[in-house]
Parts: sequence; C-alpha cells; structure tokens
Amino acid sequence: MASVLVVEDDQFVRSALIRHLTEASHTVRSVGTALEALREAAHFRFDVVILDLGLPDLDGAEALKMLRGITDVPVIIATARDDESEIVRLLNDGADDYLTKPFSVEHLSARISAVLRRSRAAADEDPPGRVIQVGGLSIDPLRRQAELDGTRLDLTRREFDLLAFLAGRPGVVVPRRELLAEVWQQAYGDDQTIDVHLSWLRRKLGETAASPRYLHTLRGVGVKLEPPR
Repeated sequence: MASVLVVEDDQFVRSALIRHLTEASHTVRSVGTALEALREAAHFRFDVVILDLGLPDLDGAEALKMLRGITDVPVIIATARDDESEIVRLLNDGADDYLTKPFSVEHLSARISAVLRRSRAAADEDPPGRVIQVGGLSIDPLRRQAELDGTRLDLTRREFDLLAFLAGRPGVVVPRRELLAEVWQQAYGDDQTIDVHLSWLRRKLGETAASPRYLHTLRGVGVKLEPPR
C-alpha cells in the first residue's frame, strides 16, 4: 500500500483514478490545481505523485519544477501530450516516469509498482561506506554526495544512482538492460530514459556525448565510466 497524491483537474478522470487506486489498497489524496498540489506536498509525505500537465492555474511542467524544489517524491506524469521533445524535457526536469493518455488502469498500476520498487530499494539499500574515486570524481554512497575536482555536484536522486552504479564498475561497459534493471528496477523500458539522464549527467560533468571525458557510450552495447586519459 502506498500514499498517492493525484493532481488532476478533470473530475471524471480524477474520480476514476481515485476509485482504482483505492481499490488497489492505496491511500489517496487528490487536488485539481498546481498550487493545491504544492501545498499537499509541503504538508504531507507521499510515496508517489500522479501529475496531470493540463492544470487550470499553472502548467504541470512548471508545477513539476516547483515540486522538485520541495520534495524528491517520485512523480509520474499523466499527459495527453505525446511530443518527444516535451517528454524529454519533463524527464530532464525531474519526472520519474510518464504515461500518455488514454491509459489503462493496469498500465498505471504497473508504472506505480515500478516507481515504488525503485524508491523503496533506494531507501532500504545499505550503501557501502567507502568513497568511490574515479579520476577527479569522488562519490560517497553513504552520504549520497558526489564531487568533481573538489566541487560538489548538484545531482537528482536518479542521476546519483546512475553515476554511483557506473563508478562502481570503472572501465566496464554496462549494458543498457543492466542499467534498467539495477538503477531503474525495470526488466524492460525505453532507452530514451537512459539517454536523457546520461545527457543531464554529462552537462553536470562538463562534457558532451561528442566530447566525452568520463561517460562513454558504445552504440548498441552500453555505457562505461572511466577517468579521462
């Protein structure tokens, strides 16, 4: 059972989501505006947020950015927009997953379960105490902090998990399927999710895919992290 915040202004859709999630034994709170969602997130602890983009007071993409400023709760975007650049932007802005409307309740349940598994695995994990050093990168799994050449990196939860996983295997090419399984706790998924987070990580490491320093992608094989040569 999880505590779920549904942010949806369409009363019909909202009622259907509440009914389904309640039947699945989740505890549900719901609101119809972005400002109400921010108030809820500031005052209550949720396990996951289902966020619609077409809100009456503030675009859901802006609401997502504001949510990320106050909480790291997993957010699943529920949207009728299927533009690829929009989806990439949402993932860049901190969304954990997205669903394109219309979607089935079974599909929603599967996505919620996957997000909760990832979140709980990260919370329950007993991280190693040693600091990982790869070139100028210093990664402390216990404190969940990373530094590059002595400067602390501002990483999201998923960015840190991805960086730490790769840094724990320096010079090893990690298949995308393994990244999905170990970092995202998914048996399958869209490579775009990995590409988006790698792109975001590269920017924070001061590199690009065309001129990599630490993160190297082998097309059709996987990704490896190694110190600059």
